[in-house]
Amino acid sequence: MKAFVLRSYGSPEVLDLTDIDKPVPGDDEVLVRVRATSVQPYDWHHMRGEPYIARLMPGGPGLRKPRFGILGSDMAGEVEAVGKNVTGFRPGDEVFAQLEHGGFAEYVCVGEDELAPKPKNLSFEQAAAVPLAANTALLGLRDQGRIQPGQKVLINGASGGVGTFAVQIARAFGAEVTGVCSTRNVDLVRSLGATEVIDYTTADFTRNGRRYELLLDVAGSRSGSACRRVLTRKGTYVAVGGPAGRWLQPAGHVFASLAASPFVSQRLAMADVVRCKEKKQNLMTLTRLIEDGRITPVIDRRFAFDEIPAAVEYQEAGHVPGKVVITV
Repeated sequence: MKAFVLRSYGSPEVLDLTDIDKPVPGDDEVLVRVRATSVQPYDWHHMRGEPYIARLMPGGPGLRKPRFGILGSDMAGEVEAVGKNVTGFRPGDEVFAQLEHGGFAEYVCVGEDELAPKPKNLSFEQAAAVPLAANTALLGLRDQGRIQPGQKVLINGASGGVGTFAVQIARAFGAEVTGVCSTRNVDLVRSLGATEVIDYTTADFTRNGRRYELLLDVAGSRSGSACRRVLTRKGTYVAVGGPAGRWLQPAGHVFASLAASPFVSQRLAMADVVRCKEKKQNLMTLTRLIEDGRITPVIDRRFAFDEIPAAVEYQEAGHVPGKVVITV
């Protein structure tokens, strides 16, 4: 099979399209023919091994060389074969999953407990746009943010991969949503269900005097102390990410934003979807919302499989509205 193999850290050119052996599923695994994948910051952070501080962390990209030989954390495809203990899937089933790695390949083995049936009303490309980004939004709003119907929710970074799902999920939970984005994405964010949209190029959402019960900070464009100004006294701030950097960012921004937690009345939390243990259950929750027509993936651009380095370069440049997907 063909796969993009990562042997050393670097720019997208280090992703090497290579013929390798097709994986064989273990007893509790499913072999999936990948039909689509997507690109996101998680992938290119591992490609570059940045921020450098992450190389020292448990579960990080690896100290001197990449821990993962094949990147790609989103996948949608068809079951090719199943291990002897697998009972929930059979060849031909259409599935999707959030992977730790392996999506930038024609085939991947996935544990049965990580795999979910693909939403019936989505194409493979649309389904591949969902897992990590939508899981992050769901975790941040429902689990960490403890969102409630009628709450006023602000989403900073409402037009990106996580943000476009977050606006729709917050609306599905009955919240009143304000989104923050750039001028060119105002109409997009409003079309997703935001009651109000703040253009950050002309207004500072931390100084407009409005208050929110919940702030999901995807962009990380303002300090934690500035963000707390827009929260009610018992409001909740959930950090997702921040501007990229070689040494500390975005991890430094997230941890700095949470450092004041013992000293303030607001609740400060982090959405860590990589270590989340309920990925499959979350995908099934998202599937119900998708099949009910309450969530629709936003896709900015599509690339062919052999264009994955170009897709990574495009996504890494930033300010992508929605998701970048790959047809395999």
